[in-house]
Amino acid sequence: MKKAISEINAYADWLEKEKLPKANMNFTLGRENYRKMLEGEMIYIEPEKILEIGMKQLREEQKLFDETAKKINPNKKPVEVYEDIKKDHPSAPSLIPDARKNLEAIRQFLIDKKIVTVPYDVRVKVEETPQFARATSFASMDTPGPYETKATEAYYYITPVEDNWTAKQKDEWLTAFNYYTTDIVSIHEAYPGHYLQFLHLNSSDASKVKKIFGSYVFTEGWAHYTEKMIIDEGYGSDKDSIIAAKYRLAQLDESLLRLCRLCVSVKMHCLGMSVDDATKFFMENCYYEEKPARQEAIRGTYDPGYLYYTLGKLMILKLREDYKKQEGSSYTLKKFNDNFINNGMPPVPLMREILLEDKNIWKEVL
Repeated sequence: MKKAISEINAYADWLEKEKLPKANMNFTLGRENYRKMLEGEMIYIEPEKILEIGMKQLREEQKLFDETAKKINPNKKPVEVYEDIKKDHPSAPSLIPDARKNLEAIRQFLIDKKIVTVPYDVRVKVEETPQFARATSFASMDTPGPYETKATEAYYYITPVEDNWTAKQKDEWLTAFNYYTTDIVSIHEAYPGHYLQFLHLNSSDASKVKKIFGSYVFTEGWAHYTEKMIIDEGYGSDKDSIIAAKYRLAQLDESLLRLCRLCVSVKMHCLGMSVDDATKFFMENCYYEEKPARQEAIRGTYDPGYLYYTLGKLMILKLREDYKKQEGSSYTLKKFNDNFINNGMPPVPLMREILLEDKNIWKEVL
């Protein structure tokens, strides 16, 4: 312990003396480094083309958002309809307990609808995000390593409000955890998103290398893809049409958020967008309040790869359609989903080579 503390203190001294005085506010990768980042995921598409795809998809999703909002209340503007939904959120003390409530129902929905195999009977634990991780996390999944044998618990973390926030900041934060959006987040983080993917990885016969090394596009693309997939399959529609529309609206807003991330990532690191302008972009295009919008903008400064949520989702949807054509009458959604997450976590372009027989379409990632 003394040795570890000594090394950490020495590193802090080195930072203060050697690095911090030379630091500046230029966080951008630049276009060439951005291209290299994409190539690391076997994506050979120019940043400008990705931005074009993202902006086009953003406008299409905003149109769907507007159409869905009109089903809920045709007498209000779409953004006002969503603002009403956001007001229906838990209190600070009930945030974690309320998030736990529907997890089991979501898990059972996967089984009843034969959407994907649930390989184990274990459950994820829902807890507050640890204090050290709250500055950069809204909600997250923390699973043990694939070869862990003792500390095998998995945690679905949700970031609560802080005591030193103003009442306005607390309310703004909780709006992002309205009851409909929280279920979408749970789908992303737990079932059938990150947690279920982790369970499949453990139960599969994937090699040690496949189980240890993973692709950002694969893991976040899968989790984001499942949000749309579960709503498409009818989650929430068994109650009434208004409730179903509210779930769809929440799913679309999560889609808009990730599309904004894609656009902001390219704009920040290739086109010089500022944090202030990025904050405004989130507020105007996915209708976030200023507090969470700024946090999303700040994340873009150190995580340019957060464009991979949308990019991965779009690539998986394209792969699914190609796989469906290939399989014909033998295709099922469960068959695709199981095959997709039973082969490790490679870049999605490699998954095309694993699942598709026609080599001529392997490179058609979007």
